[in-house]
Amino acid sequence: MSYATFGLKPAMRAGGLLPGGGRRRHREFLDFTVDGRPLLLRLTAGDTVTPLVRGMAPARFTAQVRRLLLESVPPLAGGRYVLYGCAECTALDCGAVTAVVERQGPDVVWRDFAWQCNEVPDFVRHGYPDIGPFRFNSDQYRYELERLLARNEPDPGPRVLLIGHRAALLARLAAALRGIGIGAEISREAVRAHPAELLRYGAVLFGDTVDAAERAAVRRAFEAAGSGAVLLEPLAPVLPVLVAQLTRALDPDPAAPRSLTGLSADEREITLDVASACRVRLVVHRLGPLSRNRDHDVLDGILEPGRQVITPDRGVLRARSFVVAHAAGGVLTAPVESLVEGPRQARTAVPPGWDAGPVPRPTTP
Repeated sequence: MSYATFGLKPAMRAGGLLPGGGRRRHREFLDFTVDGRPLLLRLTAGDTVTPLVRGMAPARFTAQVRRLLLESVPPLAGGRYVLYGCAECTALDCGAVTAVVERQGPDVVWRDFAWQCNEVPDFVRHGYPDIGPFRFNSDQYRYELERLLARNEPDPGPRVLLIGHRAALLARLAAALRGIGIGAEISREAVRAHPAELLRYGAVLFGDTVDAAERAAVRRAFEAAGSGAVLLEPLAPVLPVLVAQLTRALDPDPAAPRSLTGLSADEREITLDVASACRVRLVVHRLGPLSRNRDHDVLDGILEPGRQVITPDRGVLRARSFVVAHAAGGVLTAPVESLVEGPRQARTAVPPGWDAGPVPRPTTP
């Protein structure tokens, strides 16, 4: 068995609002990489995250790291450890990717991967015969994990700033974000805030009441603070769409490989570019009369790599509608283009508002 390189890389399970009042909890975590490639993309393990989740209490986070360092008793029979668990509750009842993690001489080996729902995994039905075993150099493996043990203060988790009057929409948006695990504040004082406070925000959304001069001043304030926050214009006054915009902006590693790389829609069909087999949930949100939103669940299933075309029921894709796609590693949004008016500027993988991009950090002469 040849050696593999072990690593850790920031990853995200995007939160969101679903039809019928359902919610997806927002999770930012450290994914395992093997030879530089995220392990989650190889597993097609559905909606899961590693035990190294951001926002966890320091003592609990440290316990998870030391468990992977083999400094405590394996949590499951047979020397098995949970590598990816349910993104909502992390309980084994929902299913988890487990593997034997053990020392073999001077090395650390991960082997016998399986999707496990009970005390004993069923390798015939739920094993991953094409994954592993992986042999890691013990020194390199320990170095990557021990670097995480220096954290001794609580991690506040992701935060966003909503700029505008305390209108009903912004208040409901802030409440929705907090409900899925994202800190949110509404303010018009960003220009006068201390630079250290601005650095705590990963994304900023401007309300419709904010004029161009105030927008420019806020951008200058974040740039002067050295912030990497993404500053956004709202795509539509539709709560689930705004949540999707902000969760995408919070992506800790936007350049990382993704299972879903493109999304577009017109009044007939939805087109997705799938890089690796993954579970995709597609929801169409329509802004109806008197700002009454209507939601349609279009798809919740596994898609194979390639360009996939989804044709919803007649009448689902209409003008003033927006498609939100959740998949492993992120979320994409796209407006439904009108076939009568002709195609507008493509906005598939990068929604409006991203033209500003991350505020560049000042360089030292």
